[in-house]
Amino acid sequence: MSYEKISNYIGGQFRDPVSCQYLDNYEPGTGQVYSLIPDSDERDVADAVMAAKNAAAGWAAMKNEDRSLWMLRLADAIERDLEMFAMAESKDTGKPVSLAKIMDIPRAVANFRFFAHAATQFSSEAHYMQGTGVNYTLRMPLGVVGCISPWNLPLYLLTWKIAPALASGNTVVAKPSEITPYTAYLLSKACHEISFPEGVLNIVYGLGQKTGEAICIHPDVKAVSFTGGTATGKRIATVAAPMFKKLSLELGGKNPNVIFADCNYEEMLKTSVRSSFSNQGQICLCGSRIFVERPLYKKFRDDFIKKVESLKIGPPDAADTDMGAVVSRAHMDKIMSYIELAGKEGGSLLTGGKPVKLGGKNGDGWFISPAVIEGLGPDCRTNQEEIFGPVVTLTPFDTENEVLAWANSTGYGLSATLWTEDLSRAHRMAEKIESGIVWINCWLVRDLRTPFGGVKNSGVGREGGMEAMRFFTEPKNICIRY
Repeated sequence: MSYEKISNYIGGQFRDPVSCQYLDNYEPGTGQVYSLIPDSDERDVADAVMAAKNAAAGWAAMKNEDRSLWMLRLADAIERDLEMFAMAESKDTGKPVSLAKIMDIPRAVANFRFFAHAATQFSSEAHYMQGTGVNYTLRMPLGVVGCISPWNLPLYLLTWKIAPALASGNTVVAKPSEITPYTAYLLSKACHEISFPEGVLNIVYGLGQKTGEAICIHPDVKAVSFTGGTATGKRIATVAAPMFKKLSLELGGKNPNVIFADCNYEEMLKTSVRSSFSNQGQICLCGSRIFVERPLYKKFRDDFIKKVESLKIGPPDAADTDMGAVVSRAHMDKIMSYIELAGKEGGSLLTGGKPVKLGGKNGDGWFISPAVIEGLGPDCRTNQEEIFGPVVTLTPFDTENEVLAWANSTGYGLSATLWTEDLSRAHRMAEKIESGIVWINCWLVRDLRTPFGGVKNSGVGREGGMEAMRFFTEPKNICIRY
């Protein structure tokens, strides 16, 4: 059978991998191969870095307003073809196309537009030395940077890295996940269509341990921005830190959702279903550990289960699907192994947690009914390790101090959600929770100006707003004496 071949995008041209070897790209909703992706290696990366290096001086010297215009044109091209991008994202990831239409692709457009405007507004500092002189600081682009993105929000998170890197005057070698490469390929086609400056954005596909590592260790790549698993983040730090590269690592999460009895109940219930199972639970910000104040626990448990059981599991391309397929057979097996582990650890499966077989073309797809588990201790593996799937645990609590200790008990610290109408409690808890982001009475409300990232094993550095612009530049102080 003949499949479409995705091509690397290097120096403004579409290229086959040097090895002429390809990897199968599976459609999660059907379990079948539908395209082929380059199995690139260090030779392809070297070509991409050279193209980026050759374009670096011209792109850095370009006026901020002109760089901004190029990025806005790219945003317009994505927005014009939003339907096509959303369908491709759904097919490649297994997520409902309705979700891709309202979240993934619009956010990719917003990323380019936000940082296009940031390019014209990024300011530096001056320090006046009274009677002596003045210091002023330039923010200089680094040159060639590497951007490595994950499979759960492919275009959304790829552009979250590419956009600030380009806006601050760098050229980019990007590697999307080998599991979900297709919207990156559409992005390269959009670049080609609008004649985006050659070599400024290069996209190379392949395995992390081969293509990704080649980007991280290339001496001309000055910084690496990575989103993905903690184990991979550790590997990147191991090979890149000794080379004194700048690193931004946005890693895993095991996020608490803390619900007090005085919450706005209906809003909390609706949002907690979404924060548990959006994108099949495959968002690093999902609240997979739900802690409920004891007076509310039974009512919440019963109502939550009813809402979860009403979610429609269906074909990703169906307009009325709430939950699609998980991203791969291997990931499905991992999720199911944790559901089995939860039973061995003494947990009770209240609903879901079973493979779901759909008919027709989706008969071999990787679908799992959303799992709700109770009866587990806060320190068990199910409550400590990142599952990254449609699995949540429910735990009642009695006091603030008790739930605070449980919320902080994992090695992760990416995000947390608090539900309470007590303003003092909200501030008190938010200050003490060990996480980079705390949402109070909401979830996944994003202002792109704010710093994004985690603490502990959830990563190093911050993305978003001026934090990203600072990461992708180097400060240079200039001192003038009168």
